[in-house]
Amino acid sequence: MSQNLASLGRTLPNTKSTIVTSALPYANGEIHLGHIASTYLPADIFTRYLRLEGNEVYHICASDDYGTPVLIKAEKEDKTPSEYVKFWKERDEADFKSIGISFDFFYSTSAKENKQFVQYVFKKLFEKGHIYEQEVVQFYCEQDKKFLPDRYVVGVCPYCLAENQYSDICERCGRVPVEILNPKCSICGLPPVKRTSNHYFFRLSFFSDELKKWLTNNENLQLDIVKYVLNWIKEGLTDWDITRDLSWGIPVPRDNASGKVFYGWFDNHLCYISTLVAFMQNFNRDAKEFWNSSEIYHFIGKDIVYPHYLFLPAIRMGIEEEYKLPDFMPCRGHLMLQNQKISKSRNWYISLSDFIDSFNADYLRFYLASITPYSQTDINFDWDDFSKKINNELIANIGNFINRTLSFICKSFDGKVPNPLKYDDEDQHRILSIKMISNEVGSLILQNEFAKALRKILMFTTMFNQYFQKKKPWANKEEARTTLYISVNAVRSLAIVLQPYIPFSAQKIWLQLGFKDSVSLQGWKTVSEMKIRPGHILGKVEPVFHKIERKEIDEKKLELTRRKNER
Repeated sequence: MSQNLASLGRTLPNTKSTIVTSALPYANGEIHLGHIASTYLPADIFTRYLRLEGNEVYHICASDDYGTPVLIKAEKEDKTPSEYVKFWKERDEADFKSIGISFDFFYSTSAKENKQFVQYVFKKLFEKGHIYEQEVVQFYCEQDKKFLPDRYVVGVCPYCLAENQYSDICERCGRVPVEILNPKCSICGLPPVKRTSNHYFFRLSFFSDELKKWLTNNENLQLDIVKYVLNWIKEGLTDWDITRDLSWGIPVPRDNASGKVFYGWFDNHLCYISTLVAFMQNFNRDAKEFWNSSEIYHFIGKDIVYPHYLFLPAIRMGIEEEYKLPDFMPCRGHLMLQNQKISKSRNWYISLSDFIDSFNADYLRFYLASITPYSQTDINFDWDDFSKKINNELIANIGNFINRTLSFICKSFDGKVPNPLKYDDEDQHRILSIKMISNEVGSLILQNEFAKALRKILMFTTMFNQYFQKKKPWANKEEARTTLYISVNAVRSLAIVLQPYIPFSAQKIWLQLGFKDSVSLQGWKTVSEMKIRPGHILGKVEPVFHKIERKEIDEKKLELTRRKNER
């Protein structure tokens, strides 16, 4: 998964560029469908589109290696934390690859570049007076003989009163509790005691006005998110404890900070920048100049809005925007499963690896893209709806048009694209739809409206299926020439516009069209051109998609229920 430009056959021209980041996957468990829906698939669709547009774009990410959960799990498995996160980093890379998530560089928060950069940022913030030291009263478990930071204290959120919430962030309201109510140790379940420790705090409250200005002036941010982040600021921001008493993490570079490391939310978003620094070292390019001259997109899920819309910009403001703030932070809602909240602890989830073992990876990409709007609205993965959309939209609509067009050319013209005859009004309308499709779909993708863009594609194939039925190319071979010539060019357009959504299948379509190269190397601007000329010879034609049977879906639903009951 970690790649370089030499392997991609790309260069680094001195042109306007785009950096796309995805929220870092925690190196503590397998990737599930919820992760893919909210963050990684949207980022990948967007990046693939920009590449087709000919833009210089790089999708970077990293494994989030630090934190108490990693330390505890590593101890249980008799591994060092480094061994433990290495295993999950490699597993995550394999999972992402299996569904076509294409990173240019996939790094880790425990990499030396991130350690150095985080410590550099801390020192600079400290020198400017944005960090201070203060004694804190902290939860300590006498049973487990550990301080209990972050997700090892659970209780009631003081803001929305949701129960069984973690002390570092409430999953219901998205806020960071000042102090969790009715705390319990999540390891043993016993109430912890309190002990004192010196910690370092970041003056988040100092940046309230500057954050307001940034949120108000950046028109690229989603308005609904901006409104409630501004409301958090209005209620008053609390300075942020950025250190933890742990042995696993980036050490705090102060003489009196022995045994203290940085809180994960201080170092992990800085890894967006340090990963780029590591990436640019391969090309002797100035990472800071490259970052600041690029458009920056941070793709996230709504559960991490608070740290990304407050901590991330405030820290960059604190170092005087040495590295620019993001231009865009696309955010999407949670994925429900059969109308219930996804929960690993309750065995109510579908792992990515389990899904790919049973179904075409592009089926998942297509389905999630079709149901996920550009908003914080929660969406639902439903097995029945999944099979319905794949069978009725991807197969019976898109797949049907592609297969019938290519099969008719093979059957009636020995696989050679025929010369068209004179165009009538219906033919002219379909040629016009080809000329319009690149802009119709591309403009929506650029606005992050991937579900709407996919609906445009489905409208396109619906019109061509109707065109095919009206023209009846099976009835008159001579008149079929024009219909098939226009239709095969529409199939070419489809292969390219579908590439960001279903890359594996788009490449199969491309090969069936008789091309030997990669569809990912085509130019988006050529989508609306009639590039396939008379006499062009098709490749081997066969159905690209296969119907999902009722039995397969029933088995998956039973398996999900059985796993939950076995908990």
